[in-house]
Amino acid sequence: MILPETTSGRTGQDADLQTVLNEHGLELTPDGEFVRWAASNQNHPRNWSAVRKVYDSSLIIFLDLFTTAISTAGSPAADHSHQEYGVSRVLAIFLFVSLYLIGQGIGGIIFPAYSEVFGRKNLYIVSTGLYSVFCVVVGVVPSLAGVIVGRFFSGFLSAIPTIVVAGSIEDMFNSKGRVWMIFLWAMVANMGLVLGPIMSVYIIARLDWRWVFYIAAIVTAVITLLILFIRESRPSLLLAGEVARFQKTAPASIRDQPLRPLNPDHAPNLRTFARMALFRPLRLFFTEPIVFLVSVMSAVAFALIYLFTEALPPIFQSMGFNAQASSLPFLAIGIGLTAGLFTRLADHRTLVKYQKTGVTPQPEHKLLGFSIGAPVLAIGLWWFAWTIPPRVEGVHWVVPCVALVLIGYALNEFDAVLAGYLADSYLSYAASGFAALALVRSCLSAVFPLFAGQMFDGLGANVAASVLAAVATVFCLVPPLFERYGARIRARSQFARYSLQVYQDNGIDKEGY
Repeated sequence: MILPETTSGRTGQDADLQTVLNEHGLELTPDGEFVRWAASNQNHPRNWSAVRKVYDSSLIIFLDLFTTAISTAGSPAADHSHQEYGVSRVLAIFLFVSLYLIGQGIGGIIFPAYSEVFGRKNLYIVSTGLYSVFCVVVGVVPSLAGVIVGRFFSGFLSAIPTIVVAGSIEDMFNSKGRVWMIFLWAMVANMGLVLGPIMSVYIIARLDWRWVFYIAAIVTAVITLLILFIRESRPSLLLAGEVARFQKTAPASIRDQPLRPLNPDHAPNLRTFARMALFRPLRLFFTEPIVFLVSVMSAVAFALIYLFTEALPPIFQSMGFNAQASSLPFLAIGIGLTAGLFTRLADHRTLVKYQKTGVTPQPEHKLLGFSIGAPVLAIGLWWFAWTIPPRVEGVHWVVPCVALVLIGYALNEFDAVLAGYLADSYLSYAASGFAALALVRSCLSAVFPLFAGQMFDGLGANVAASVLAAVATVFCLVPPLFERYGARIRARSQFARYSLQVYQDNGIDKEGY
């Protein structure tokens, strides 16, 4: 009976191979066709030391903070440069703000997919170095051509920290750790949104608008040097290296066996890469209800900050603030961002409760912040709408600032919780899911500042803010829909099921983070 002998021989070879693989922190997949990570392998990013994770994650999160600040810093720069270049203020806003965000949206389609196939570290290094160069271009070139080229390509490159960070966090942290890291990332990045206008206004007042970009170039040049010391975190890419090293040191009897690392990201040619990866974010947006709803709501919330860069200063100037001080109410939004810490503590208790009962927490179990944030955003916008001039006079400036605190809290909950929901729903392909979100976010953020002035001048600040409040009120219907039907939607999603399988084959989850 040849078949039993062959099968037995193959089983014996696999057993011998598995024994040697175990010594190197690797194992065969159940079908014996591929090699994958073993949970004990210390080279898997989930098993890196705390020091390594802190260095890598804090550096790329700070990079996102700073590049985000430079995006909103463009609005004050536009105010001070449009007369110099002889263009309208709206066109200047388009060149300094919207063009940056259009570039970011385009980069958001390309870079997440590239990072999933070819790795993340080199992207961070090259993009940050070039970002520094294009910031110099904005300041040095004495024409609008420098602004156009510099701001577009700065935005294009900023898509890497803005979007790929989500994938890096998923690489290094399990479900428990991601709750905190996604919150920290969202809070810090959103803090960049509110600090950008303040930083820009005070730099321009003391130096010149070009110094906004010179300082940006200096800071990102330093970050480039520091990023040289981070490690590649894409597990499938690292696994290929692990298998290659294993084959070089394995016993001769095993060295000749063909070993294939499990790599669902493999793209044998450019056409396959484009089909599998570049169009994946667009496909997710139009075919996945969760991605569509999350992208639209998170994008609207995020774009509000860009709208406020144009709307808030005139409102607070009408309340007696001077030109520089009128940017300070953004700090109220920043205070609100930090309040999300209390929601994360509640999320942590929820995860601990499920862990104790042995139940695997589902993505829908982490939507508390969104459930709270949606009505808080609506309340904050209604509150703000009717505590400001011109229809409401004599109200102390502190009162609308309290509303901005509520808005800041809600915006961070939208960003952190919905980004975390995508990460938990699409796991190893979180960066592609987030790329769809970021594309919509970039488009809306590019458009909102262009009509903010006309909207608030034409309708009046009270009615204009009420329109935003009405949209936020509609968003309150979505959290109960996700909580009730989210699991059912994911179960019907072929891509969500595929992502889960890839995650189980390539990821490891240990106690802790």
